[in-house]
Amino acid sequence: MRGCKMGKTTGFLDYSRELAPRRPVTQRVNDWFEIYLDLPEETLKKQGARCMDCGVPFCQTGCPVNNLIPDWNDLIYRGRWKEAVRQLHATNNFPEFTGRICPAPCEASCVLGINQPAVTIKQNEKNIVERGFEEGWIRPEPPKVRTGRKVAIVGSGPAGLAAAQQLCRAGHAVVVYEKADRIGGLLRYGIPQFKLEKNIIDRRLAQMSAEGVKFVTGAEVGKNVSVEDLRRDFDAVVLAGGSEHPRDLKVPGRELKGIHYAMEYLPQQNRRCLGDTVDSSIEILATGKRVVIIGGGDTGADCLGTCHRQRPLSVHQFEIMPKPPDERSPQTPWPLWPMQLRTEAAHEEGGIRDWSIATTKFSGEAGSVKHLHAVRVGPPPKFEPIPGSDFTIDADLVLIAMGFLGPVRNGMIEQLGVVLDPRGNVATDHNYMSSVPGVFAAGDMRRGQSLVVWAISEGRKAAAAVDTYLRAMAVRSVPLATTAQQIA
Repeated sequence: MRGCKMGKTTGFLDYSRELAPRRPVTQRVNDWFEIYLDLPEETLKKQGARCMDCGVPFCQTGCPVNNLIPDWNDLIYRGRWKEAVRQLHATNNFPEFTGRICPAPCEASCVLGINQPAVTIKQNEKNIVERGFEEGWIRPEPPKVRTGRKVAIVGSGPAGLAAAQQLCRAGHAVVVYEKADRIGGLLRYGIPQFKLEKNIIDRRLAQMSAEGVKFVTGAEVGKNVSVEDLRRDFDAVVLAGGSEHPRDLKVPGRELKGIHYAMEYLPQQNRRCLGDTVDSSIEILATGKRVVIIGGGDTGADCLGTCHRQRPLSVHQFEIMPKPPDERSPQTPWPLWPMQLRTEAAHEEGGIRDWSIATTKFSGEAGSVKHLHAVRVGPPPKFEPIPGSDFTIDADLVLIAMGFLGPVRNGMIEQLGVVLDPRGNVATDHNYMSSVPGVFAAGDMRRGQSLVVWAISEGRKAAAAVDTYLRAMAVRSVPLATTAQQIA
């Protein structure tokens, strides 16, 4: 559709940006359901009409999966939802995930955003895919021909799932190995239920299973699944295990009870929402506690929203970086990802948010944390303590959400012997292949901690590289005489 005249050429002048309303705070903190309400179809069409069909679609280049955004925006306006579903899936296997949890770098690159609120691209994406599921347009797409080649995917997060679906549809036999008890990786246990209800994952997995993807849970490669078996039984292996080595806070008192990583805390609540019982000996709950969250990013906000629903006594969220400006910083002009203050739904729900704070130590009683000691600091990169700014805050639960340092090295990675890059991630060539022939890597395990949309992009690109590798392998395996006859 590129180059076609938009159905509403003055839409960006005629209509204002309108987002789906959030459920009232007093209501949503009492449950674990999605927080957004639906918009009428007529409103959605108007939001699609705001797209200007730019000659150079910066939104498209700003999107890691290169979504055909102007195309499906116009299809929304025209009411051609089924076509929009096909256009959306042409570049993104899982728009139901990105339409809910992506920070939308596409919107930051929207040309309209130079002097007006950007097009509601993320919202439009979510509504297209939901319409597709409601109408039954999103169905299994099994391959017509099987290649006879087998691929193992290690990890069932967004990168692993994207690679698996693409490779299965290319005709290869695909088996996904997941060390947890359920498929989904970060999507299942890292993202809170109120941002991504888990039935959203399950309906996509049902499609993939019907296409032929095999899923194996409780399978940790390098422990109860041998690396040697994988290398022997499969023609290619894709490492998509994510970035799971958390950045720690090495200060005095870190050993006290009640100090946990975010990814120790968040999965427990997701399990409760799924009906699981968490062992009381390891249970982490914010109920009735004075909570401090260290880290001001998305994971910290996820901890904040989860805490609100567990009824804490108080919640503070600290960030070592200075407070961003309310508007786009001149240092990050359009179409760059803007440096500016972002307020998540969790911040709207309560808690105290503060910046330029460094934790200096923890103290406690009877082996449990009771106080967090901190100091205000100057700007990066030195973060020098400001004299006289020391303070102490009561804390019964501390959640560390300071990001990740790369994949876990012991086990699978060590046994495979793959080369790591200077940041500790799996090093690959431009074809996503590691230093071990036939072993590929994608997602956070390759690029480091990043966005779900980048993981999907990486999974798709790695799948294309694996497919090329396997088809070249097939050509190489053909006897020379047969090849000569075909050429003749």
